[in-house]
Amino acid sequence: MYDIKALYEAKSIEHAVQLLTEHPQAQIIAGGSDVLVQMREGKRAGKELVSIYGIDAMRGISYEEDGAIRIGSLTSFSHITKDPIIQKHINVLGEAVDMVGGPQIRNIGTIGGNTCNGVTSADSASTLHAWDAIVEITGPDGIRRIPIHDFYIKAGVVDLHPGELQTAIIIPKESYEGYKGHYIKYAMRNAMDIATLGCSVNVKLSADKQIIDDARIAYGVAGPVPMRAPSTEKKAAGKPVTEETIQEFANAVLEDLNPRDSWRASKAFRQHIAVVLAERALRESIRLAGGETNG
Repeated sequence: MYDIKALYEAKSIEHAVQLLTEHPQAQIIAGGSDVLVQMREGKRAGKELVSIYGIDAMRGISYEEDGAIRIGSLTSFSHITKDPIIQKHINVLGEAVDMVGGPQIRNIGTIGGNTCNGVTSADSASTLHAWDAIVEITGPDGIRRIPIHDFYIKAGVVDLHPGELQTAIIIPKESYEGYKGHYIKYAMRNAMDIATLGCSVNVKLSADKQIIDDARIAYGVAGPVPMRAPSTEKKAAGKPVTEETIQEFANAVLEDLNPRDSWRASKAFRQHIAVVLAERALRESIRLAGGETNG
């Protein structure tokens, strides 16, 4: 059923780096929800695999010394959704990954696998972009951390050098403190489907809840990689919490997005949906942050 040349099991992060260095053509396998399907289809036939699934040091969610939230790359979607740190600070991420596949996939699938695939439709990707996530990568030369928007190079390709693996995703304290967010996945059916478009918004309101101090928005499937919408964000920053601000914010997404036609949806339809989702996600983020629209 599976054409595998060799399977090596890493006992630690250091051992994984060693195996990847010794076997430069080998590919990483964690939960296997993507890799095994692709192998069965013949897309990775005859490959060497390095399994990192047994590295418990890459699991779990915790605070770093500076207050940043650290999500181990082997943390499953189910654990992210139920984790108290996620629920307290970035519940939107738990909601986003709870839309991935079915329960079996969410129990075995990992946040690292979801991002390392490099696909724009990954349900975690737009939300992590909107929260200014940092990707931690470990390799022969040690540890490096890069912004998630630099991690995605092009469709299906991420910034992993030979011998490297993603070990964690970091949400800086300044990126989540005081912010509330909402993610909307538009798909052809409610469950077990790839997003036609994904939109994630988060906001930080003033102390009196009358001003949008900051707003961030990111999309999946609006381009070859997940992307932020900087022109849109500028339309809301420092503006009053009003219907006019929400509409200006939503309409501005057309300045940032250039989606493609595909069998799932036309470019024009994706542009229309992008505006609608931006409005709904901003409105809900404001509500979650304790604000009410005026006028």
